[in-house]
Amino acid sequence: MNIQRFTAPTAREALSKARLAFGDGTLILSNRPTATGVEVVATGEDTLAALDRNEQARQNQRPTVAKTVAPMAPVVDPDSQVAEDTAQLAMSTLSFQDYVRERMLRRRQETLSSQTTPMAQERSLPPRAPAPTVRPTSPKISTSAPIQIQPAAPRTVAPAAAAPSQGIVNELQAMKALIEERFNTLTWLGQARQNPIHANLMLKLIRSGYSPALARTILERMPEDTSAADAMRWVVDVLTRNLRTDASSRAIHEEGGIYALVGSTGVGKTTTAAKLAGLCARTHGAASVGLITLDTYRVGAHEQLRAYGRMLGVVAHLAHDRAALQDLLGLLANKKMVLIDTTGIAPNDPRKRDMLDVLELPKVNRLLVLNAGGHGDTLDDVVTSFKSGGEQQAILSKIDEAAKIGPALDAAIRHQLRLRGVTMGQKVPEDWERADAASLVAMSMRAPARTAFDPASTDLGFFFAQSTPLQAGQLNA
Repeated sequence: MNIQRFTAPTAREALSKARLAFGDGTLILSNRPTATGVEVVATGEDTLAALDRNEQARQNQRPTVAKTVAPMAPVVDPDSQVAEDTAQLAMSTLSFQDYVRERMLRRRQETLSSQTTPMAQERSLPPRAPAPTVRPTSPKISTSAPIQIQPAAPRTVAPAAAAPSQGIVNELQAMKALIEERFNTLTWLGQARQNPIHANLMLKLIRSGYSPALARTILERMPEDTSAADAMRWVVDVLTRNLRTDASSRAIHEEGGIYALVGSTGVGKTTTAAKLAGLCARTHGAASVGLITLDTYRVGAHEQLRAYGRMLGVVAHLAHDRAALQDLLGLLANKKMVLIDTTGIAPNDPRKRDMLDVLELPKVNRLLVLNAGGHGDTLDDVVTSFKSGGEQQAILSKIDEAAKIGPALDAAIRHQLRLRGVTMGQKVPEDWERADAASLVAMSMRAPARTAFDPASTDLGFFFAQSTPLQAGQLNA
């Protein structure tokens, strides 16, 4: 039997030597690292063919010998015969013995079952089962996967179980969250289909501009067995009770105080300040009002406030920094109401922090001016950005320009703002009204003209797939 060892500094050189010796039919039996490089044990494919022929010859002779010795030949145990055959074959590596034993066992079983296949047809058979994994006989034998040149003797090494990567873990968690959201949505929508009143009210709230989170929270608390008319009244009553206003206290211009009007650019802070100053001057006289502007960025901002002041008989002052503002507040300390007009700042503007730091003075209240026609996400971002400690006071401006005021009321309810008034138009101070919750909610629920943004009943699943109900205590239902 022609089995040879080849040693070289690298595995590539050792394989080249083996191929030079055995040609294209080279079969690698094992490989292991040595002190001088890599050792490869190889043989030729013709060695296996000769072994198969010898085995076939022995199988053909045994029935004749058994017949001459005794008329009743005992059944041959294939395992014992294979063990005897393999014991007679002195192999150089244990892997080759295992491989040969597997082939002999398979052929012995085929012979006993009268299903022997000629050697000429062997290559047309289905691929042979891979050889068993090599069992090392000593610590020196390499346990790495053997290098295969010819697929005649495939060798399989079970891959080590690798820990899942963090990316896979994150994807599985995201999939789990998505499945839970979908199941919750399907469950809620199934209940809505069973109760058409819920479905109709939900569609009504969404079309009016209220967020899915608020709509879902309200409808989940609605009493069962309620008629359509009573359900509508109940929803309106819940919205009215949760929209905070100053209806139970004095109006802002009668109460007085120091107010800094903050908000995004173009929401009407200067005009709102002029309207409040006009209301206070009409009630308590022009000497009871003080006007200050911090807007040094917008062209003509100071001149605009000064023009309003001349109409009301009030002097408008300019403060460039916190020290100047503090001095002016000391100068106007005897005024009933002091209004501070600030620069319009976007929520993500880096100057916003500096402007808010200037207003960190005693007795200065922030009055957030919100555009009543703004988009819900935009209003949410503005309220979150300008939020401060204590009570959050706000004014809805440009209510006459809003196609839907539902998003503005939704933001006021969810963020628990206290509305101090609403403005409409450019007349000073006539275009001002006190915030009345019932009137505002009724206005928001009026059926507006259909637009391309109105959802259909079949679209509600998409609205509620990502919605999260409000936490306990945020809604008084």
